[in-house]
Amino acid sequence: MNSQDEIRSLLQKFQDGYTQRDLSQVDSFMELFTADAEVIGTNGIKPNMDEWYMNRISARELVAGDWEGWGDLRLDLDSMSVQSREDVGWVAASATVTKTIGPENYQSYLEFIKTFLNDPNLSAEQKLLHILRGGTNTVYELRRGESFVWALRFTAVLVHETDGWKFAQMNFSFPTIYFPDVRLMG
Repeated sequence: MNSQDEIRSLLQKFQDGYTQRDLSQVDSFMELFTADAEVIGTNGIKPNMDEWYMNRISARELVAGDWEGWGDLRLDLDSMSVQSREDVGWVAASATVTKTIGPENYQSYLEFIKTFLNDPNLSAEQKLLHILRGGTNTVYELRRGESFVWALRFTAVLVHETDGWKFAQMNFSFPTIYFPDVRLMG
């Protein structure tokens, strides 16, 4: 088997894990990653913060969280780009995350607001603006239907170790055409 076929096999194992989402298998799934793998989730802003993990042990939190509640991740394995040179490979794939979110989301958003209101680090104006934005988005999106399909970009760097190809770096990102969700304030 050549390097690109081996990398494709690793990506299929990755997809299988995200398809099955068996939490009892998270630790064995994490063996697909190098010990010092850097994994950047969609909420990653800076290293070691939110969803920017700097090793396999901490990245386990992202995978377990994804499997518990993120949705159905589907990599487009047929059209992904797979490249390699010697012991390094890189991939880029389009993907989707699909989740059914019903009217119960109105109640869960109200519960979120209750905890958000107690945040001492935000001004009253910041809280109100965040609540209005989130509330408007919730109503708008739920009126469009209960099946949510989000476009996703998946990129990864792989290295060949003695026991085969492993993920050394991975990034999940959502494309956007409007203002990005995260804005750094000076």
